[in-house]
Amino acid sequence: MNFLVDNQLPPTLAHFIRTDLGAQAVHVSEIGLDRASDRLIWQHASEHDLIIISKDEDFVTLYFGAPSARLLWVRTGNSRRARILEVFWKAWPRISARFTGGERFVELR
Repeated sequence: MNFLVDNQLPPTLAHFIRTDLGAQAVHVSEIGLDRASDRLIWQHASEHDLIIISKDEDFVTLYFGAPSARLLWVRTGNSRRARILEVFWKAWPRISARFTGGERFVELR
């Protein structure tokens, strides 16, 4: 599984996924998409088989309009970086299992 972390989440999340959770992840800022439109990010993820991680509801609209990419929709509210990493640490086995099992849309609360 390869993940693309959107702008609403910190670049440290991509680093955390790589180093602590053992999956591939990149933040949009690392690949020059930090100022890209949601549609362009969606297209990039679709073309490169990336799972988008975002808090942005616009990606949910894109998913249901053209489910070519996969989406992890983060619904934890405004949280400090440490809290976001803690939520991912605890939920990672479930997140990983669902995407590995073929799900294309996962909501993280």
